[in-house]
Amino acid sequence: MLLTNHAPSPTAQLIDGKAFAAGLVAEIAVDVAAMVAAHGIRPGLAVVLVGDDPASAIYVRSKIRKTEAAGMASFAHRLPASASRQDVLAVIDALNRDPAVHGILVQLPLPPQIDATTVLDAIDPSKDVDGFHIVNAGKLANGRTDGMVPCTPLGCLMLLKAELGSLAGLHAVIIGCSNIVGKPMARLLLREKCTVVLTHQKTQDVAAEARRADIVVVAAGRPGLVRRDWIKPGATVIDVGINRIQTADGPKIVGDVAFDEVSAVAGRITPVPGGIGPMTIACLLRNTVEAAREHIGRMPRSAA
Repeated sequence: MLLTNHAPSPTAQLIDGKAFAAGLVAEIAVDVAAMVAAHGIRPGLAVVLVGDDPASAIYVRSKIRKTEAAGMASFAHRLPASASRQDVLAVIDALNRDPAVHGILVQLPLPPQIDATTVLDAIDPSKDVDGFHIVNAGKLANGRTDGMVPCTPLGCLMLLKAELGSLAGLHAVIIGCSNIVGKPMARLLLREKCTVVLTHQKTQDVAAEARRADIVVVAAGRPGLVRRDWIKPGATVIDVGINRIQTADGPKIVGDVAFDEVSAVAGRITPVPGGIGPMTIACLLRNTVEAAREHIGRMPRSAA
């Protein structure tokens, strides 16, 4: 199985998520400065980390660093792995009531004694910048545009529209049907008037479905799953997977797509790393600014 991350063949155009995200964050920083100047309000993002999972700690540090770099306020709440559900809910309740906090993110996964659904549903939907609350999920499912959208699917959509323009009428296949990526991605693409196929573990022939697609979004958590013969020539491939594997040259991060193979036939492709990962954090900041903007809109006119 080919899992190396080399430069793509001339056939595939590389979609540079890192550069796009940097531009988005620069725009966010301008919006933040304008919000502070006009209203005296600095968008604030609170991150709740429970336990000492090394990967989660790295993600949280990155989010805090980028939040502060954009001129936003950052609040970090760290709880031990032994924390109870009540401990976490108490932190969320305080953050819900804190006017300086416009966005709340609970870093997943949580320790086994804490039910993630209960915790996520305790977040004020207007501060749910991850877009996981049932209220925001329901709004997205109904085609509404007034809820928070999960960051990774939103980042995928931004890249697709930047590359392809209108997506209307295109055939999209999503490999993986999680609540975090697959399902919201399907709903976003439906909203763009795509024809959408959402595959899962019981899909009889995922490769056959993928071969029909103009757009393939892969979020299955299996390194090298998607091979060259799965992709229609010229299709756009969005690889959401982030997998750490051991190679003869040491550990590497690869996606769910066999990159060297697929880049020989795809029209456009995201790399791993440097594709969707940076977009996820940029969209988190975007959602926080949008939450702050909604907060200002709800303020009494004299205060705003």
